[in-house]
This record gives sequence, C-alpha cells and structure tokens, in this order.
Amino acid sequence: MLARVHNVDVVIERRPTAADRKAAGVGPGDLLLGLYHGIPLTARGHESYNLVPPDKISVYQEPIESVCETDDEVRAQVRTTVLHEIGHYFGIDDDRLEELGMG
Repeated sequence: MLARVHNVDVVIERRPTAADRKAAGVGPGDLLLGLYHGIPLTARGHESYNLVPPDKISVYQEPIESVCETDDEVRAQVRTTVLHEIGHYFGIDDDRLEELGMG
C-alpha cells in the first residue's frame, strides 16, 4: 500500500489548531489524533496532478499521549493514526475505516 502513496508528508504536531478541528468537523472537547490535509486520490481529476505541494498527514502528539499509557501504546496509536489518514488519502471514509478496524 505505501508504494502507492506519493507526495505526502507525515508530520508530528503538538496539537490540532482551531482550523484543523474545523476541517475535521471536530468540536473543542472532542479528540483528534490525526488529520489528512489534501485531495483524496478518488477526488482528483484525470488531468495531471503535478507540480503541487505535498499533501500532509498531521499526527497530534498531545492527544495521542493522552490516550496512551506506555511508549508501546504510543507507537501503536501513531501507526493506527497514520494508516487511518492514509486511508483518507485513498478516499476511504471514516465509516469504512471503522469497519476495517482503523476507526
């Protein structure tokens, strides 16, 4: 699957911004562990998608640390979060990701 991911940066950020929360449709008291910023492959036109800045996957450190107790749990949660956001890159919605165990 990763061989099919192109032009995507994965970054660690301390916490989501208000704009990130709005983009994700998440309220101030709700948990947001990561966010895909970009145009999913399924929404891109057939024309060339070149010379554009990379899409971005943000992984939010503080929220992840708040739900994990050990370093191993943090690693597992980061992996799950990144895979979840890669799912969005491929155009998979949250309901389907939940069905796949990546909710």
